[in-house]
Amino acid sequence: MAGGAREPGRSVTSRVLDVLGAFDVAHPQLTLSDVARRSGLPVQTAARLLAELVAGAALVRREDGRYEVGRRLWQVGLLAPLHRELREVALPLMHDIHTATGVVVHLAVREDTAALYVERMVGSGSVPVLSRMGARLPLHATAVGKVLLTEAPAEILDRVLVRLTRVTPHTVVEPGRLHRQLAQVRRRGYATTAEEMTVGSCSVAVPVRSADGPPIAALGVVTASNRPQTSRLLPLLLVAAASLGRALTPH
Repeated sequence: MAGGAREPGRSVTSRVLDVLGAFDVAHPQLTLSDVARRSGLPVQTAARLLAELVAGAALVRREDGRYEVGRRLWQVGLLAPLHRELREVALPLMHDIHTATGVVVHLAVREDTAALYVERMVGSGSVPVLSRMGARLPLHATAVGKVLLTEAPAEILDRVLVRLTRVTPHTVVEPGRLHRQLAQVRRRGYATTAEEMTVGSCSVAVPVRSADGPPIAALGVVTASNRPQTSRLLPLLLVAAASLGRALTPH
C-alpha cells in the first residue's frame, strides 16, 4: 500500500499486486497519482499497469479519470472456497434473520487487519451502512471486526493497535479501551458497537466457529442506534451462527 520506493528487480506480478493493494474501503476510487503514491511505484509504471488492468476488466476507469475495482476482479474473489461455501450455507440463515427483523445482516471474515464482508442482506427500510460485499472495514470499528480481532494472532492485534483510525467521533481509538472491550467480548461471546462506523447506527455480532476452533467468520446485524434491539437480535444470531458452524464442520 502507501509507502516509499520499491526495491529494483521486482516482478510484474508483484507490481500489479501493489497497484491492486492501493485500493481499500477508504480508497475505493483513485486517480493515477493516488495509485502511484499509495503503491510506491513510478507514475509511468502505474499508468501502464492500470491501462492493462482496465483492458482486462480487473479495474474500471471512470469518466472523471479515477479508477475502481472492476467486475472481473470481483468475480474471481467470489471463487475463494471458504467464501463460496460460507455464503452458500449462510444465505438461508441470514435471510431468516432479515425476514424476521428487517435489519441489515452481514457475514465477514478477517483478511489481515480488516474485516472482509463476504455477504450482506439489506432491505429498503434498513439503516444506511458502509458494509457491502467485498468491502474491507476496520476490525476495531465494527462488531464483526471486534469478534474476529478477539482471537486473532498477537501480531495482528499489535498492528491494529498502532493504527486505530477514527472513523466517527465515537470510534474507539485508545488501545487500553479496546483491550478492555476485547476482553469483554471473550467473556460475553458477542461484540457490540455504538456509532463507531456510522453515526446513527449500532451493531452486534457473534463468532462462527467450526468445531471448537477460533472464529472462521463473524455474523452480525446493524440497527438504528435509537433502537438497538440487542436482547431480541442476539438469540437469533447465536442460533444462526451455531447452525452455520455445524454445517461447516467436517463430518
